[in-house]
Amino acid sequence: MKNLFYALFFLLAASSLLAQYTTKYALSKDGVKIAYVTAGEGENTILFVHGWCCNKSYWNEQIKYFSRKYQVVAIDLAGYGESGRDRRNFTIAAFANDIKAVIDKLNLKSVILVGHSMGGYIIMEAASIMPDKIKLLVGVDTYQDFADISTPQQVEDYLKPFKTDFKTSTINFVKSMFPKDADAKLEDRIANEMASANPVIALSTIRNIFLNDATKMTGKIKCPIKAVNSDHYPTKTVDNKKLCSSFDVKYMNGYGHFAFVENPALFNKLLDEFLQEAKLN
Repeated sequence: MKNLFYALFFLLAASSLLAQYTTKYALSKDGVKIAYVTAGEGENTILFVHGWCCNKSYWNEQIKYFSRKYQVVAIDLAGYGESGRDRRNFTIAAFANDIKAVIDKLNLKSVILVGHSMGGYIIMEAASIMPDKIKLLVGVDTYQDFADISTPQQVEDYLKPFKTDFKTSTINFVKSMFPKDADAKLEDRIANEMASANPVIALSTIRNIFLNDATKMTGKIKCPIKAVNSDHYPTKTVDNKKLCSSFDVKYMNGYGHFAFVENPALFNKLLDEFLQEAKLN
C-alpha cells in the first residue's frame, strides 16, 4: 500500500510539472493568439521575451532555475513560435500589447520583464503602457546605446541582402554574433533555427526595431532599467545613464549575443544579482 501511495504521489507530481509547461494562449489587442508557458509560484513574476526570429524555448534554462522562487512566464511574440501570425505590421507597440495580453490574462501585479536583443526594446514599450505593474526591466545583450537610431534609408540598405536571400543572410548574421571559440553545434542550431523564420514577418519586425527611438521611451518608464550584456559589443553606460539614471550593466565576458544560452548558469547568477539589488527576490 505504501509503495502504491508513493507511486501515485510521484505520478501526480509529474503530471503537475507537465501541466505547468503546457502552452496556453492569450489574445493580443488585435486578436492575435499569443502563446505562453508558466512555471513556479511567487509574489513577483519574471516574464521572459525572446529576440528576433527566436521563441520562448530559448529561456528553458531560466524557467527551470527561476521557477524555484518566482512565478515564471515565457511568451512567443506574434509571428513566432506557437503564436498567431495574422498581423500585417509587426511593430514594437503591437509586440508590447502581446506582453500586456498575457499579463492581463494571468492578472499579474508585480512583474520583472527580461528581454533578449530586440525584446529589450519591446519590454521598454510594455513598461511604458503598464507602469504600475512593471517593477524592473532587464535587457539581455541589448541597450548598448539608447541613442542609436537608424534612418529609414540606412535600414533599407541593411535589409537588402536579407530580401535577396533571407536564409543565407540570416545564418551569416547570426554566426557573426558568436565568439570565435563558441560551441559550433549551438551556433549552427541557433543560426539555422532563426533562418527558418517567416521572411515577411522577420523583415517587418527588424525594420520596426531598427527605426525605434529608445530615447522617447526612457522618460515614460518608472522602473529601473538594467542589462546583462556580453562584451562582444561595447555598452555606452555613461551615455545611457544620462537618459536613464537607473541604468546599470553586468557583463558576461567572452560570450556572444546568446550568452544566456551559451552559459545559463552565469547568466542566471547575474540576473539573480539584479533581482536581489532591486529587493525583488
